[in-house]
Amino acid sequence: MFGVVAPVALNKTTKVEAAYDKSEMRSFVRSTLSRNKVRGTVVVVKDGQPQQISYGYGYYGRRLGAGNTKVVYPVCSLQKVITAAIVTQLIYAKKFDQNTKISKWYPNLKNAENITVGNLLTHTSGIVTTGTEVNRGRVISEQSAIDWVVNKINSDKQGTAGNYYYNNANYILLAGIIRQETGDSYASAVNNRVIKPLGLKRTFFYEDIPFRTKTDAISYTYNYYTRKNYKNAEYVKESLASQLPGAGNLFSVPMDYYRIQVGLTNGKILTEDEFKFLTNIQAKVTQYSGGLYIKNDGKLKMAYGNLYGTHFGNWFQMTTDNKDGMIMFLNQNQNNESQNKAVGYEILNHVKANTFTER
Repeated sequence: MFGVVAPVALNKTTKVEAAYDKSEMRSFVRSTLSRNKVRGTVVVVKDGQPQQISYGYGYYGRRLGAGNTKVVYPVCSLQKVITAAIVTQLIYAKKFDQNTKISKWYPNLKNAENITVGNLLTHTSGIVTTGTEVNRGRVISEQSAIDWVVNKINSDKQGTAGNYYYNNANYILLAGIIRQETGDSYASAVNNRVIKPLGLKRTFFYEDIPFRTKTDAISYTYNYYTRKNYKNAEYVKESLASQLPGAGNLFSVPMDYYRIQVGLTNGKILTEDEFKFLTNIQAKVTQYSGGLYIKNDGKLKMAYGNLYGTHFGNWFQMTTDNKDGMIMFLNQNQNNESQNKAVGYEILNHVKANTFTER
């Protein structure tokens, strides 16, 4: 019996000795954000250990730090993988499959008989309609948002199914499929299938944010002429959020989003096999499948998100085993995806060199 105990103690000691210097990591990340004039909250994941690091204010007017527990950020397009995961759950429940034509749910939608669920999941539907992020100035219901997209698609010239074109409309239509198949709202499906199973405490739809104790973040830019931070304040209005069910109406924080990523393979949202299905939909023609870009022979996963008219910029990139990576929610940047990714890539290389991709 004593021979069994000794190696266990040794393993524990080894793990403690191998733990990385979180203080050094915090200093590096904060100095990187400072030098690049950006503000926000980052979760660094190294050797399976997540660490939250924040810099600047999430709401400058109220002097709420970016990492303050009162502040939540718009998830933007990083929400799409959540929508895709619920669709995957429904597929595995044999409600339909990836080759089911969406005319099943949208009989009056143009070209629906030629578009599959897989096409929506991979942005290969041929739908090229725009305007989903142009604020229409009034709060609408999920169904109204879906109906607007259907009507806009029908009134616009569309492309041919099979060609890749990144478009929010695909995921708003998926939200409508979830509504019809579950007999409840898309928001209820996310709450019951993702938020509650993972025990997330800082993830909300706009209408559910408890504004007595929480607030959504304000976004800003840096003025290089006056050398001033926190300029051009913008926030995500409820009316805009209401237009984007399934594609950009969720608010959260990087640590909750990390838990979501882990939940995609540990059985709480999906199993490993279901995740492989999600990220290898047959209709894909690029590296995009189910809300994620999968690169480096399936070893890396990532997504980028922002919202038109605001200065938010979210980027995450992790190894698919969730051991290493970064989730970055910026609320001050120059609205430049390439610049934001350059900041993130610098952090990623510090987490684990020669592992991640610049874009």
